[in-house]
Amino acid sequence: MKNIFFFSVLAATVLATSCQQVIDIELNDKDAAVVIEANIADQPGPYTVTVTKTVNFSDPNVFPAVSGAFVVMNDDAGNIDTLTETSPGVYSTSTMQGVPGRTYTVRVTAENKTYTAHSRMPVAIPLDSLVVVESSFGASPFYIIPQWQDPSGTGDHYRCIEYLNNERIGAFIYDDAFSDGLVNGQPLLNFETELQSGDTVRVEFQCIDPAVYLYFFSMEQTANNGTAAPANPESNFDNEALGYFNAHTVSVRTVVVQ
Repeated sequence: MKNIFFFSVLAATVLATSCQQVIDIELNDKDAAVVIEANIADQPGPYTVTVTKTVNFSDPNVFPAVSGAFVVMNDDAGNIDTLTETSPGVYSTSTMQGVPGRTYTVRVTAENKTYTAHSRMPVAIPLDSLVVVESSFGASPFYIIPQWQDPSGTGDHYRCIEYLNNERIGAFIYDDAFSDGLVNGQPLLNFETELQSGDTVRVEFQCIDPAVYLYFFSMEQTANNGTAAPANPESNFDNEALGYFNAHTVSVRTVVVQ
């Protein structure tokens, strides 16, 4: 049995726009595995943890929900929250609040195994503006440059989620290996979607920790490695769980293409 975990939307749209070394990822030939998607942000909750299982590579991308799990989230300030299952496989917080600079832990006990991940929420960096630029290449007549000021010498990692007329069309990751201390000038290049005059583009800008960046970078590599049996992205959960825990900040900007 060959299983692969990926989210069809992300696998189709995540683009890594910074220069990174190639990561060798082993192919996954294991039986069905637990998949955990966990998020906490510096915005008001509740926050959710989704627990599912993988399917055969040849099967439809419908991941069975894992109900009845015991899910706990805590931070390094002594706060703890036991999550409630609000729908099959979806668990929600009730008291936890995301704060930049704190380290968060999620523990999921499901089917007699416990899976743990840690994520440190970075300091918040605001998304300053979205610049619309006329394109001289590709199919789209316009593209968007999200602009923010990168702090010097801190080793920052970012993720931009792009929405066109309220429909998500892409997710992009950046690091500051070659742009430390500079204003970002890298565009959101989505070659499958055309931006037209009058369109509304919204970008959710996340500051993410290095392990989460590695997860999305390896997902992009997985989606584009050209093999018949793609590999699993680099999870920050232990005990052979797939998925990620993303403690991130959020800044949102909207622009009308003209």
